[in-house]
Amino acid sequence: MDLNKRKILPRLFAYTCFIAVVAGSMLLMSNKPVDPLNKKVTALLAQMTLEEKIGQLNQLSNPYHQTGTGNTINRNEDFDEMIRKGEVGSFLNVVGVDETMRLQKIAVEKSRLGIPLIFGFDVIHGFRTIFPIPLGEAASFDRAAMQQSARIAAIESAANGVQWTFAPMVDISRDPRWGRIMESAGEDVYLGEQAAIARVRGFQGDNLADANTIAACVKHFAAYGAAIGGRDYNAVDMSERMLREVYLPPTKRRLMPEQRQ
Repeated sequence: MDLNKRKILPRLFAYTCFIAVVAGSMLLMSNKPVDPLNKKVTALLAQMTLEEKIGQLNQLSNPYHQTGTGNTINRNEDFDEMIRKGEVGSFLNVVGVDETMRLQKIAVEKSRLGIPLIFGFDVIHGFRTIFPIPLGEAASFDRAAMQQSARIAAIESAANGVQWTFAPMVDISRDPRWGRIMESAGEDVYLGEQAAIARVRGFQGDNLADANTIAACVKHFAAYGAAIGGRDYNAVDMSERMLREVYLPPTKRRLMPEQRQ
């Protein structure tokens, strides 16, 4: 056998094995019952234009209540038309059930596919009723109090049309010069895990379909809390061991709170 055949045959064997594995996996998947929700999502995606798919990824902020810097020339009538065209998927900082319902009605009744909007807001330590900052709550070590404050915040914000909060912040924060340390549970990994579990349960309750619940989310990207010099958005010097042992565990607990009693 010449050298070329020696090189080609192992590759052909590898490709054949790969195809067999993929085909077997597809066969196994075909025998599984189809998840109705996934089936519905797949059918909806098949109907969407590229512009509508991009629109679902477009998140705008209330022009009269900006977070950070942003374009403030847009007015409500501009947003209304964008919603009709399917060019908006979610909003920040739109608060009040009258306005959220008005916009939602446009999305559901006047856009081509009727996809509902999502309304998000920074509910960090209370909505109408204000509680101690998360760092202060964590210093009490009272997980029941953390969960209860998040529960009250969820009830109040849901009643105002908010469906999604950017909390809890699960960064491990060890530099007091960092201004956003106030959103965290501090420097301890275990306490950060427990605070994340308590707050997610408070926001989301037992069933997110309940009207008085809001969706929690992971915040921020892992190791964001290790910004050099406590300067927001600064560089981070991070080993893989430090990342896995210190910064990722609270994020994991936040993602799977039901498994952590």
